[in-house]
Amino acid sequence: MAILVTGGAGYIGSLMVWALLDAGEDVVVIDRLSTGFRWAVAPEARFYLGDVGDAELLAQIFAENEIEAIIHFAASIVVPESVSNPLAYYQNNTGNTCALLSAAVEAGIDKFIFSSTAAVYGTPAVAEPVKETDAVLPENPYGQSKLMSELILRDTAQAHGLRYVALRYFNVAGADPEGRAGQSTDRATHLIKVACETALGKRPSVSVYGNDYPTPDGTGVRDYIHVSDLVDAHLQALAYLRRGEPSLVANCGYGTGYSVLDVLNAVARVSGRSFTINHGPRRAGDAAFIVANPALARQKFGWVPRYADLDLMIKTALAWEERLSPDTSRGPRPNVR
Repeated sequence: MAILVTGGAGYIGSLMVWALLDAGEDVVVIDRLSTGFRWAVAPEARFYLGDVGDAELLAQIFAENEIEAIIHFAASIVVPESVSNPLAYYQNNTGNTCALLSAAVEAGIDKFIFSSTAAVYGTPAVAEPVKETDAVLPENPYGQSKLMSELILRDTAQAHGLRYVALRYFNVAGADPEGRAGQSTDRATHLIKVACETALGKRPSVSVYGNDYPTPDGTGVRDYIHVSDLVDAHLQALAYLRRGEPSLVANCGYGTGYSVLDVLNAVARVSGRSFTINHGPRRAGDAAFIVANPALARQKFGWVPRYADLDLMIKTALAWEERLSPDTSRGPRPNVR
């Protein structure tokens, strides 16, 4: 049986496809290529071009492939954009997840892994790592759209016998250590990606939004997780569901926080290059501090991160950035070692 990966041409999804293939799985991908790239999809995976909200296309995929489980990455993820265009986020993130679940139930698919986010927590009341049982108070439409999807998933599971894992990601960074995939989106907003581009001269500067937060250096503090560890958490979640375990919501982070300035200083150190930093006002919807308590995923899945090191995340991100063509539609340059 096959695993359907939605958004499998994107940053995390493309690495997920490689990891599933490495594990001997049969993989099907659906992606509309709004931010992903066809070249990013491993050639062994079967690819369908289209939207996860397209009921007719989903019916075709489920008719042509024996799908065991769905790993759902397809979503819009830029917080400021969600504030300026909330309806697009509720449609793409929440509406399309609802459509996908409806098609999955109709097809009898009973395993679902959902890409959620730490943005569901908002700003914690105290500067301590958040647990899955803490209050969920999203401060932007992106976080709201993901929380609404979690609730739809919970209710669907209760009504139809589907079992799921919702993984609440913290800040994803880095690239495949083997150089097969990485963050390639034009005008990406991930801090480490932007800083690496700036260090390599692809951007003139990097902006820091807000230096008056109640944090040690005044800039926002985040928990950064290497994309390969995040992908492995999905593999462990799939194994968990295959064992017949109950539905679960789990954090994916390391439990360590770094400020924006910590990250920029680390990029300068690892790259050996200085770059221009511009300071601006806070952005709407940004939290001051958000760090994971990852104990549940480790306990339930046996998940053991292998890349929990900021410098290593930056090193792999820089290596990918150096390979990536200026015209990202052309993909990376050959990986010569």
